[in-house]
Amino acid sequence: MSNDLAGVWEVALSDGVHRIEFEHGTTTGKRVIYVDGKEVLRRDWMFKLVGKETFSVGQSDTKATINIDAVSGFAYEYTLEINGKSLKQYMENRSKVTSTWLLNLDGSDCRVVLEKDTMDVWCNGDKIETAGEFVDDGTETHFTLGEHNCCVKAVSSGKRRDGIIHTLLVDGTEIAECME
Repeated sequence: MSNDLAGVWEVALSDGVHRIEFEHGTTTGKRVIYVDGKEVLRRDWMFKLVGKETFSVGQSDTKATINIDAVSGFAYEYTLEINGKSLKQYMENRSKVTSTWLLNLDGSDCRVVLEKDTMDVWCNGDKIETAGEFVDDGTETHFTLGEHNCCVKAVSSGKRRDGIIHTLLVDGTEIAECME
């Protein structure tokens, strides 16, 4: 890493939280993007100091764009977009379409993510094999983490505004959802 670091963002995706770092050499025109410490894009000797750089993040190749705008003189503003939305809009929308739980199983930290639209379950960056079934009060999505039996229960809240409530059970014990 050089001293041209212009922006750092943390982006929570289903496969994990990714760190995006952007270097912008305003004298050399250099642009370098790192995702999780790995260089994914490098451009040297760019004569145009403003513009945008697009790259992929995570296992699902989520589209990310860094916008470089001049604000005054030689000052620049850097904004990150994920799937065409500002990072703030993306994270607000993501909280509506995913549920996330953080737990410790057998001494290991686990980040479990449910994608509500597909009912896909991820744990620490890996998509988990699941089995879904309909039950009297909704659906249950069953899977295992190590030696632990897990289940995501989806039940109607009874209120249109609240929609469906997703609950993670590990060996029959409810785990509190976390907000990312």
